[in-house]
Amino acid sequence: MASSYSTDLKLELMQTGENAGTWGENTNNNLNLIQQAIAGFESVALSDGGTVALAMTDKAISNARNMVLKFTGTLTTASTVTIPDSIEKFYIFDLSAVTGVTNLTIKTVSGTGFTAGEAAIVAAYSDGTNLNEIALNTLGGTIATAQIDDAAISTAKLSDNAVTTAKISNLNVTEAKLAASAVTADKIAQSTITQAKLATDSVGPGASSGASGAQDVVRSHAFNGGATGTYTANPAANNASAFIKGGGGGGSGGGNPNNQASGGAGGDGGFGFYFAPITGGTGYPYSVGNGGGKGNGFDAGSPGGATNVTSIGTANGGNGGVLSQPGNPGSSPGAQTGLTGSETIYYNKGTGGAGAARATNNSTPGTPGFFLLYDNSGT
Repeated sequence: MASSYSTDLKLELMQTGENAGTWGENTNNNLNLIQQAIAGFESVALSDGGTVALAMTDKAISNARNMVLKFTGTLTTASTVTIPDSIEKFYIFDLSAVTGVTNLTIKTVSGTGFTAGEAAIVAAYSDGTNLNEIALNTLGGTIATAQIDDAAISTAKLSDNAVTTAKISNLNVTEAKLAASAVTADKIAQSTITQAKLATDSVGPGASSGASGAQDVVRSHAFNGGATGTYTANPAANNASAFIKGGGGGGSGGGNPNNQASGGAGGDGGFGFYFAPITGGTGYPYSVGNGGGKGNGFDAGSPGGATNVTSIGTANGGNGGVLSQPGNPGSSPGAQTGLTGSETIYYNKGTGGAGAARATNNSTPGTPGFFLLYDNSGT
């Protein structure tokens, strides 16, 4: 009887009584075929745009029998490697030397297989019908922290929405982790930066620059009561900030006919901080309020004058005092910050005059207002 051959590795299956005198040779050949299947390595050149058919020949060393196959070549179009049908076998394919590897499909002759994803080493097995890739996403087990190299997870490996807020500890985003340009103006809500969040020296030159922050804020004008004129904006400026205070009201005399009442103090001038856009080279008229005159006898004091810078802001003067009653302070309509009352501002300019004591005429006039203006024309 003639020998037959195994289905998968094509080993010679000798019948009892045959191959007299050649059993040793045939047995050694079978062992070599088994060795090739377990430990064999062969390099196979690919055909660009063609098919390389691996063979599994009965009783002979064959390239399809190797455990490891390394493919080489450059592929510019769809190319194929086939292994024979009807064998069941495990393979390791080394694709690291293939250029254009995504053009390569490895399959059984009549069944299916897989298209290579990258120039790497992959594993696959044939079930007798199809060739099945053993991909990482099909394997069981878990990749623990110890299996991940420190430098393995790069920026390119993270999708834009991968690191969510819940994954970041409150203490992890430190100043050292923020680039100087990372927190831009549109990332800060208007209500987020409160007074408590500002250090006393944190708002320095350039903080009020309107366009780009590259220009520094510099003092442009400072005038006291009675001054009038025109502030002409520096050609490089596009916004201005100003401290504006009206004149204080004069105090009332205290000499009423019955000597029953003291004079009232004058009201302080209104005070406000204003911030406004301006046009470089444009003139903005201003006038600075004087303090109100004192009251004689038992007359009321005069109101202080308003201080106004056109298109930027106005602070009204305080009212004059009357017998037994102080004058109301002035207002600062539309100010970003407005103060009323007896704040000590700019050496008390714009404060109300003192009222006279009962049965005297020693009241005082109010002090004049002022304005102090800054624009972003510095560099």
